[in-house]
Amino acid sequence: MKKTKVINSDLSRVIATMGHFDKLSIGDAGMPVPSSTEKIDLAVDNGIPSFMQVLNNVLEELEVQRIYLAEEMKKDLADCKAFVRTGEMTPYSNILLESGVTF
Repeated sequence: MKKTKVINSDLSRVIATMGHFDKLSIGDAGMPVPSSTEKIDLAVDNGIPSFMQVLNNVLEELEVQRIYLAEEMKKDLADCKAFVRTGEMTPYSNILLESGVTF
């Protein structure tokens, strides 16, 4: 069994396959996701899991070199490897993480 923090199989797979400059988005329950982008739906109830819980979990495994917020995110969402939907109900709880390298 996997020993690291991310145990959701779909999310773990996406992180494991990310290369330099690939992007992963994490957002609230209402964020529209382009049909061409894989959606990993973690939401189970209002606020569960929260945006911050998911973000902190992902940051345990993903090397991030750049972060995109709000306006920048709108134009780059279609280029994401995947979008992670949380149960967050706070507007604008969305982030786009650009993968870096560990060396």
